[in-house]
Amino acid sequence: MPFVRIDALHADNGRLEALGRAVHEAMVDAIGIPADDVFQVLTSHDGVRSMIRYDSGYLGVQRDDGIVFVSVTFRSGRTTEQKVALYKRIAELAEKYADVEPRNVVVNLVENQSTDWSFGNGVAQYIT
Repeated sequence: MPFVRIDALHADNGRLEALGRAVHEAMVDAIGIPADDVFQVLTSHDGVRSMIRYDSGYLGVQRDDGIVFVSVTFRSGRTTEQKVALYKRIAELAEKYADVEPRNVVVNLVENQSTDWSFGNGVAQYIT
């Protein structure tokens, strides 16, 4: 059960939905999550009341205000090859569905254990 957070500047609901779809489809394709396993928080920042700060040239990648941050928290166990494939697929689909240039897609993966999840009712469903 990956938990996804996506943050973008000046994104309308359509663009946020497209980004969510891109990330979800990439996870199905690259790391084999079930198609119905969708838990996402999609946030647009207006630049006034909420902001995104970034280095426009960090590591030689030229970014602009089309930047999108994707953070995926999931249980550990994916290989390096799966993670690299996931980065690539997210960038490809973000461009296809939301017209985001791949240079503007920043992805962060956070791994944890089965004991770190509760899906409701105060129960650790993965360990009970």
